[in-house]
Amino acid sequence: MSNFTYLDGGIVGVYIATVIIVGVLVRKYVCKVDQFLVAGRELNIYLGIASLTACEFGIVTCMYTAQNGVKFGFAGATPGILLAMAMLFVGVTGFGINPLRKAGVMTVPELFEKKFGPRVRWMSGVVIVLGGLLNMGVFLRMGGDFLVVVCGLNPQYLEITMTLLLAGIGLYTIMGGMVSVLITDYLQFIMMSIGLLVVTIMIFVKIGWTEMVQAVETHHGAGGFNPFVHPDMGPAYVIFNAFVALAVVLTWQTMIQRVLSAKDSTTGRKIYKGTSPFFVCRFLLPGIWGIAALAVLTPDQIGEHTILAMPKLLSTFVPPILMGVVVAAMLAADMSTDASYMLTWGSVIYNDIMGPLHKGQWSQKKGLMWNRCIIAIIGVFLLVYGLWYEIKGDAWTYLAVTGSIYLSSMSVLLIACCYWKKANNWGATLAIILGAVLPFSFLVFQKIPATEPFTERIGPHVWGIVTYVGVAVAMIVGSLLKPEPSVERKHSDD
Repeated sequence: MSNFTYLDGGIVGVYIATVIIVGVLVRKYVCKVDQFLVAGRELNIYLGIASLTACEFGIVTCMYTAQNGVKFGFAGATPGILLAMAMLFVGVTGFGINPLRKAGVMTVPELFEKKFGPRVRWMSGVVIVLGGLLNMGVFLRMGGDFLVVVCGLNPQYLEITMTLLLAGIGLYTIMGGMVSVLITDYLQFIMMSIGLLVVTIMIFVKIGWTEMVQAVETHHGAGGFNPFVHPDMGPAYVIFNAFVALAVVLTWQTMIQRVLSAKDSTTGRKIYKGTSPFFVCRFLLPGIWGIAALAVLTPDQIGEHTILAMPKLLSTFVPPILMGVVVAAMLAADMSTDASYMLTWGSVIYNDIMGPLHKGQWSQKKGLMWNRCIIAIIGVFLLVYGLWYEIKGDAWTYLAVTGSIYLSSMSVLLIACCYWKKANNWGATLAIILGAVLPFSFLVFQKIPATEPFTERIGPHVWGIVTYVGVAVAMIVGSLLKPEPSVERKHSDD
């Protein structure tokens, strides 16, 4: 029985209505495509930090990080620590993002066209959208699962819940683009921070640190504190997540869009440095919620679906009225994430995949219309995909594998584009193909009975390491195999 009451529902309803109204009202300030996609490149440090933080924490984030807490204990925060280290490194050095922002592009593939040609840009756009949509495809279902469990709704209303959630998010994103996202992100950052802190403090007061540590020791032993000795993690888990972390910081389009929206490269670096500590909190705080569920709930209550353990705890743990604030905070986080992701993949479709059609010559009005239509189509895809795809294993690993469909190749291409003079379109093409085929084949083989045992023996982490290393080798080998242009051709090109 959930503690969610009609009063809590009123609190949630008022907040959602406020966000949607604010998001829609800023539509009048959006009359150009660059305002829609990158907010006119006027993002400052503080709004950038708030926006990036809100964007990268949704209900899905809370669900998979809490699941990590249930399955791995405190060691489940390892990906967050690696992400924070990678973001701090890039923020301090400007590695990759300095040349990207100085190029004045709106997407990562746009930069690649300058070095590798239009075909590589188009292929990059395709794999980014493929990996991004497969990655985001489970967001709505996980958000719906959270709301159904926490609010005590009948599971038959899951699809309705998902549809209403998407409709609200899509409305203000379609109307105001990045300007709406940035403004609502600020509101959602405040709500999200309140929700995170309130629930975490309650857990420490009512359950206590000692009991949670004992629960981790009982269920996971030393592996609950050290990822290298956990039987389901180990060195391969850490190495794979280190590759993912650096690739995410360099090329995950929702993050990079904040850099590209910044006033200059220095501001982009400061946004990264300021946001880096959050990525530890992003995994650790909801992970503690998962550990609290491990300490309080019985094995029968947790069941096989460990991803639902945290919402089961919250449904009876948080008192009425405060429950409305917490659910509003989670919805705030989810709306920010989903809106940013929809806008991100839409920008790549318009700029990079559809680029050969409009060639940058469409009117601003026509460009805005197409961007809004693309976001609406993305919303329909997410709704359909979220209804039927079932994740195998833990959610974070699924997200890391699907993200690697493009992270593996795009990160290698970015580094090569910025720092290796011999990199060329042969190496880039081979890297893109291999980077997409390997992770996608793993997802397919998992679903085929004849190949499922094979994928289980290898595991997603080793498969992921092979993907990143293989893509780097493909870039090097492909680039070196391409013959150097003749002297005459060089002069004619000049």
